[in-house]
Amino acid sequence: MTPDTSALSAHLTRGDNLVTLQSHILAEEARHPGATGTFSWILSALSISAKMIAARIRRARLSDVLGNVGTDNVQGEQQQKLDVIANEILLRCLGSRSGVAVLASEENDEPIVIQSDADKGRPYCVLFDPLDGSSNLDVCGGVGTIFSILRHDRRAPTAQAALMQRGAEQVAAGYVLYGSSTVFVLTTGTGVRMFVLDPAVGAFMLVEDNIRIPATSKSYSVNEGHRKSFPAGYQRYLDWAQDNGYSSRYAGAMVADVHRILLKGGVFLYPPTAKAPDGKLRLMYEANPMAFVIEQAGGKAFAGKERLLDVAPTSVHQRTSVVLGSADEVDHVLAHLG
Repeated sequence: MTPDTSALSAHLTRGDNLVTLQSHILAEEARHPGATGTFSWILSALSISAKMIAARIRRARLSDVLGNVGTDNVQGEQQQKLDVIANEILLRCLGSRSGVAVLASEENDEPIVIQSDADKGRPYCVLFDPLDGSSNLDVCGGVGTIFSILRHDRRAPTAQAALMQRGAEQVAAGYVLYGSSTVFVLTTGTGVRMFVLDPAVGAFMLVEDNIRIPATSKSYSVNEGHRKSFPAGYQRYLDWAQDNGYSSRYAGAMVADVHRILLKGGVFLYPPTAKAPDGKLRLMYEANPMAFVIEQAGGKAFAGKERLLDVAPTSVHQRTSVVLGSADEVDHVLAHLG
């Protein structure tokens, strides 16, 4: 059987260069004469982690690592077996990188300090949700990893204090979607790029540069099972959207829902509810990195009426409501909030 070279031929016909995530990282580093390589090493560790997690997910049922482990995480949610596995992979890969001072995971009670008093050459903090939407795994649904990178302030008295930065101060953010393909979406504050893992060569390949989210699209993503407990403004918006021919798209995993909106347009909503009056999503691990990606692609992201990236965090596990997506569609939601 001859190998399928159609994708390569298409690239060459158009005159496109084949760019891997690794070569993109190195090219970006070369644009900054004072770069030490530590930031590049962190992105490389995230890439390696993504490949390892993707491999475990592909064999999840065969390896009997589906279902929960019988314990709750710090959020009070049941931990899935792959939550624990993905968390361990990220901690080990990132913990070995010389540029990381503090690691914080949604699955851990407290941030992990990597830097010792004698080691001051670690300028970054990395936060992550190791496996967003992990309950989808039992039914072969899309899941993902979300990450955020901050500069480390060595003057902060504690590791948690060092993380108390607004989302606008993120150095980089992104996510990995494990679905029909493994997709790595990244922003370092200069636009959004999408890479797809080619399993034949074991590398993430650049497939789209400078992604721009459509300004409008008549679709929304929300868990309408909680609709009766949404504040009145969100219910007014949903009434308006349905009266105006909007369609509903909800995958049950923030990464899967936001990825669709990034490419196709629309709006993602996670309103406050009677059960979660402050909202349910984690500001530092989910909302901020996704808001950074969406804004860099030309969209908008809000917590109620406040820009998400301007929210001042008070706790590393702080929760928030979320409205993000196409600029015009977010405006429609905000107009109904009063």
